[in-house]
Amino acid sequence: MSRIDETRPFIPVSIAVLTVSDTRNLAEDKSGKTLADRLEKSGHKLADRAIVTDDIPLIQGKLREWIANSKIDVVITTGGTGFTGRDVTPDAVEPLFEKRMDGFSEVFHRISYDKIGTSTIQSRATAGVAGATFIFCLPGSPGACKDGWDEILVKQLDYRHMPCNFVEIMPRLDEHLKRNKS
Repeated sequence: MSRIDETRPFIPVSIAVLTVSDTRNLAEDKSGKTLADRLEKSGHKLADRAIVTDDIPLIQGKLREWIANSKIDVVITTGGTGFTGRDVTPDAVEPLFEKRMDGFSEVFHRISYDKIGTSTIQSRATAGVAGATFIFCLPGSPGACKDGWDEILVKQLDYRHMPCNFVEIMPRLDEHLKRNKS
């Protein structure tokens, strides 16, 4: 069973939050604020926060900027994971992945199902790794952001979380890039 090993130190990670929306600005962005507040309360660093419209090149441009920034360990997006014509976040993000994290979507949907029932199938929440950066795409509601953070990410982004967590493997995410250069 999972647990916190109090003998291990807490290691803060640097996290950027991207809200994908045609209708919100920073002042009205409850989902982005929810994530920013929670990650800071957990002891992590908010590296950056931005809003882009539901536009594949704009989403990819911001993500590429953050992926290239060695000071950003994790990106969390909120919004644009549904099925309407302007919901394009997974379409923009998934081509950037070097490795997909199918388990994130599965666990997110299990948690979401317990709260909103079958409506969870209307989300294309996804996650993966690109350029040694973890990327997690959550739906645009504050409730979905709370569920994704409180039930999954706060644990997996805590080095003390056992039996394993993302923080302990972060230094090895770019091994394939180093191997190819040798």
